[in-house]
Amino acid sequence: MKFNKAAIVASAAALSLGLAACDGPTEEGMEDAAEQAESELDAQAEAMEDAGAPEAQVEAVEDQADAVEDAGEAAADTTGEAMDNAAGE
Repeated sequence: MKFNKAAIVASAAALSLGLAACDGPTEEGMEDAAEQAESELDAQAEAMEDAGAPEAQVEAVEDQADAVEDAGEAAADTTGEAMDNAAGE
């Protein structure tokens, strides 16, 4: 499971680097914040797993991490992009 997760994260990071050139500074900052929040929750889930927490609890935190990132990126794509466009970025 850890290898697959690492491969997915690496692929997503590579893809986001390719798309980053299209983002304005506000949108990019919002996306970075969403990714940071996801990373923190993933670290929390990993620590829970290492401590022997039930798998259901670990998966709930991992699902929350994904939801936080998805919501943050969606906000960045709409609100952040609109703010960048308004600022002429």
